[in-house]
Amino acid sequence: MHATSPLISWSCIAVVAILAIAGEVLIAAAMRQIGDLDVIRARSGLTGAIRTVLANPIFLVGALCMALNFFAMLFTLSLVDLSLAAPGIGSFNYVGNAIAARLFLKENVDRRRWLAMVFVAAGVFLLAR
Repeated sequence: MHATSPLISWSCIAVVAILAIAGEVLIAAAMRQIGDLDVIRARSGLTGAIRTVLANPIFLVGALCMALNFFAMLFTLSLVDLSLAAPGIGSFNYVGNAIAARLFLKENVDRRRWLAMVFVAAGVFLLAR
C-alpha cells in the first residue's frame, strides 16, 4: 500500500464520519416523528409500518446518507490503514453524535459522556502519532 498524506487520510475519515452522523441523526429524528412502530404495526400491519417509515422524507435522506457513508468508507479503506481509519471514524462518530444529539435532537448529554468523549479523542490522537 502506498503512503497517503495525512490531510487526505483525515479528510476521508471526516467525510465518512460526517455522513454517518448525518444519517444517524436524521433517522433518529424521523423515527421520533413517526412514533412507536409497534403501535403502527398493530394498527396497520407490518406493511403499513414499513410504508409509514419509507414515506418519511427525513428517513429517506438519512438512509441516503448512510448509503453514501458505506461507499465513502470503502473508498477510505482503500487509501487509509484500517488501524487509523477505524478508530478515527469511531471517535469522530462518537463525539459528533453526542454534539448533534445535543444540538438537533435536544438530548441531554451529561458530564460523564463529555468526559468519555475527551478520553476517546485523546486515544485517537495518540494512535495517529
